[in-house]
Amino acid sequence: MKDNILDGVREYYSQKIISHGTTSQGVDWNSKESQYLRFRQLCKVIDKQQDYSILDYGCGYGELINFLTEEANTFTRYIGFDISDEMVAKAEGLFGKTNRNISFTNALSDDVHDYVVASGIFNVKLNLADGSDWLEYILQTLKTINQRTSKGFAFNALTKYSDKEYMKDYLYYADPLELFDFCKREFSRNVALLHDYDLYEFTIIVRK
Repeated sequence: MKDNILDGVREYYSQKIISHGTTSQGVDWNSKESQYLRFRQLCKVIDKQQDYSILDYGCGYGELINFLTEEANTFTRYIGFDISDEMVAKAEGLFGKTNRNISFTNALSDDVHDYVVASGIFNVKLNLADGSDWLEYILQTLKTINQRTSKGFAFNALTKYSDKEYMKDYLYYADPLELFDFCKREFSRNVALLHDYDLYEFTIIVRK
C-alpha cells in the first residue's frame, strides 16, 4: 500500500513543479506568505542559539533554505529529501552547488540529524477513499522521522476543523488531537500542538 501511495504522490508533486516551477504553487501552496508562515511554525522546534543539522523531509525545491537564511539561522548541515526526482533536480539547480553543507536526495538514508521538519507531506491522499490507510501511512512516516533526529522534529497537517465548504476530497484532514496523543505516547513527553495561526492546518512539535 505504501508504494502505491507514494507513486501517486510523487506524480502529483512532479506535475506541480513542472507546471509552476520554483514557486509556492510549484509545491502546492497558495502563496509564499503562507509557505513562510508554515516554515515559521515548524522551525520553532529549533534551538537557534546553537549550530545544528537539519533534514528537510519533503523538501520540494529547497525554499526552506531561503527562509532559514533570512531568519539568520545557522545550520551546519542541510539535507533535503524528496521522493520527486523533478523536485530534487530543481533544488540542486538552485542550491546544490552553492554550499558544500547543502545537499539533496531522493533516497532517505539512516543518518541521524539534530532536527527534522516536514511541511505538507501528509496533505494529498489523492483517490484513497479509506482514510485509515492514509493515517497508517502518516503514523509510520512519523516513526521513520523520529528515528532520524536526536533533538526533535516538527510537521504540519490539514485540520479536520476546516470549514466544510472548503474541504476537498483528494486532501486528508487530520485530527490534531489524535496525532498529538500519538506523538506524546510514542516519542516524547515534550510535545506542542500549534493550532493558533490563520491557516486550515496545525503544526506539531516534538522535542526530545
